[in-house]
Amino acid sequence: MIFGHFGDRVGRKNVLMLTLFLMGAATVVVGLLPGYRTIGLWAPVLLVTLRFLQGFAVGGEWGGAVTMVVESSPRDRRGFYGSLPQMGVPLGLVLSSTVFAAVSTLPDDDLLAWGWRIPFLLSVVLIAVGLFLRSRITETQTFAQVKAAGQARKMPAMEAFRRHWKAIALTVGMYISAGVPFYIVSVFVLSYGSSHLDLSRGVLLTGMLIAAVAEGLAVPCFGTLSDRWGRRPVFVGAAGFAAVLAFPFFWLLATGQTGLTWLAMLLALAVAHAGMYAPTAAMYAELFPADVRYTGTSIGYQLGGVVAGFVPLVAGALVSAADGASWPIAAIWAGAALVGLVCALVVHESRGCDLTPDHAPDHTEPFPTP
Repeated sequence: MIFGHFGDRVGRKNVLMLTLFLMGAATVVVGLLPGYRTIGLWAPVLLVTLRFLQGFAVGGEWGGAVTMVVESSPRDRRGFYGSLPQMGVPLGLVLSSTVFAAVSTLPDDDLLAWGWRIPFLLSVVLIAVGLFLRSRITETQTFAQVKAAGQARKMPAMEAFRRHWKAIALTVGMYISAGVPFYIVSVFVLSYGSSHLDLSRGVLLTGMLIAAVAEGLAVPCFGTLSDRWGRRPVFVGAAGFAAVLAFPFFWLLATGQTGLTWLAMLLALAVAHAGMYAPTAAMYAELFPADVRYTGTSIGYQLGGVVAGFVPLVAGALVSAADGASWPIAAIWAGAALVGLVCALVVHESRGCDLTPDHAPDHTEPFPTP
């Protein structure tokens, strides 16, 4: 809400510079943070504070990046170009896992003493490159038109909730359908597979890396398909596949076979998640008018992330209550996919719509306007 407010009032570029700086500074300071033995309780207090700053920065990053890319793209290629920022999730997973795996080869004493700091400190390179690149880009023509016409809202968040609450609700639902399977696979399964299915962490981590690389390649392909077929058909197809995959995913893991475990992860990330995640960048941006686009996309995406982010915690409790059975988690997965499927069926197709300030889209009918 906060970054969306300034992104819709002062511009996309300046806010994206700030979010990247905040994320980078907080991450690097984690790597420099003294330990408990040095500063006592201040160590965990400062660590949690830095984690909050990271989350705060993330809140404005996705919506701003997607808004800027989609507003700057040709009308018939928004799906493809909008999907490119989405590649950051799987490729970031690959990069972080690779660096962590390299650092983990250190002796345990060295890893705990200083080695764990290396990945955090290395992020300064990414931040420097990112800030340089963002400093070279120009503000989108769409926002320039909003400013020139005096259409910038004083309170974009209030305007978004008052006039576009249906679009926000639908974007939350669509994110949940993609986010819940993603968090189950990338977080919960790493623990569940090793503790309940006797799968080695090496097999699980390798499968994660393979699936993440494949998803990085698949995302722009699904984005391109959304330019040809439409956002809704691609999303609906992937959400339906995700719902069908929920129970077989855990059946494949339960076989204990490496190849089938990797196949399950590949289908979950590179097909189900990629197919839903890729078209949402353009779809979200196309759902909101220019004067609240940054705010609307950010709020919908991040509220969905809040809900989906609790799933690994809930999954752990349900598995314990079900004596290690996977069916409660599969049911949550399938239910979340169906929520997104229904939301995507309600949203009207937005491919090729007009994103200029004079156009106020409403792709959420047939629900009547209150």
